[in-house]
Amino acid sequence: MIPVHLPIKGKATSLDIAYRAGVSQPTVSRALRGSPMVNEETRRRILAIAEELHYKVDKNASNLRTQLTGTLALLFFEDPTPDESAINPFFLSMLGSITRACALHGYDLLISFQQLSEDWQADYEDSKKADGLILLGYGDYLQSRIRLERLQQQGTRFVRWGAVLPGQPGVSIGCDNFQGGHDIAAHLIGQGRSRIAFVGHASAHYPEFQERHRGVIAAMAEAGVQADPALQIDAETSEQSGYEAARLLLERGVAFDALFGASDLIAIGAMKALLEAGLRIPDDVAVAGFDDIPLAGFVAPGLSTVQQDTRQAGMLLVDTLLQLIHGQPVESQTIPVKLALRGSSRCL
Repeated sequence: MIPVHLPIKGKATSLDIAYRAGVSQPTVSRALRGSPMVNEETRRRILAIAEELHYKVDKNASNLRTQLTGTLALLFFEDPTPDESAINPFFLSMLGSITRACALHGYDLLISFQQLSEDWQADYEDSKKADGLILLGYGDYLQSRIRLERLQQQGTRFVRWGAVLPGQPGVSIGCDNFQGGHDIAAHLIGQGRSRIAFVGHASAHYPEFQERHRGVIAAMAEAGVQADPALQIDAETSEQSGYEAARLLLERGVAFDALFGASDLIAIGAMKALLEAGLRIPDDVAVAGFDDIPLAGFVAPGLSTVQQDTRQAGMLLVDTLLQLIHGQPVESQTIPVKLALRGSSRCL
């Protein structure tokens, strides 16, 4: 016989979902809270039925059983921006996927800024406002590492977006920065460029930029192209910093025919400086960035860049944190990147 699903009278319950999915009620509960004990196919079926029935998690009942708040905290690092947002636009593109992932798991999302005081974490997990923290951005890694170690020592459950490093405190989700730097440099070399400037910090203080720089150097070495240390210049992730760094690079008088900004914002700022100096992009100088923020496709010419999968990143951040919260083993992960090539690096 084919099962007939009668309309639900009143508010749907987890028992209604279990009946339609052909599983037990505990399996439904585990699937809704993101437990890895439920296989992916079953979890997707349960989530689809929950959405169809407009099911809402009863947080009061759930909290009594688990002593959890049902809330995650997303804490941004305050970045230099030309407006009052103080949020890197790359992280804004990740915000949507984090919010959707929380909603799928029945979690609320509390959004704020990281505080740099000694006890900045106390307002969140320690005061039971949130069950765990997602950290986006960190500034100088060597300075932030001290705070991360303190969080780990206190047993705070957190996951951060950033470079995946050996021996680092906590769990990180990050992209393959080395491969991204390597691939964009290989592309520039393939376009006949041999004097590639790198605009961005290249030290342990900024490990993501450092890995991107290492990738560039490796690609140049593979192609038999000599890297010139004079073509590396420090810059933070902002258009203004990229603009000022590119002007300083031009003032040095060292020849270059390509410029790789360690972020799209740096590259876009550098493009402004190059154009003001009367240089043609890409004819005189090919330009590339890293992130593929929405603005990258709207500047003129469009910016070639390394694309990070913000949708996958957001889902992984939430899934990993929930596994931590529920006592499941987790590991740091690196996700792949791909090139988004546009007019700034290709002579047509």
